[in-house]
Amino acid sequence: MTRQDPSRNMARFYVVSLAPTLFGEVSLVRNWGRIGSRGQMMVETFPTADAALEASDRLARVKRRKGYHSPCPTGQVPAATI
Repeated sequence: MTRQDPSRNMARFYVVSLAPTLFGEVSLVRNWGRIGSRGQMMVETFPTADAALEASDRLARVKRRKGYHSPCPTGQVPAATI
């Protein structure tokens, strides 16, 4: 997801992905920052894939309300896979 506003010199990105852990849990990996930079990363672990997917959807809704949009031409975010 990206959010850009040239009048405010704002160019941000936000990426959410799911990754399995070695112990059967699922990690929600968030990466955000200014476009062109490496940004920051945060990892949150959930006991099930459903819980991680629910948290991912919740974060995406919050970011869309704040003005972020998907860079996909269709406007739809591809389904997360584990």
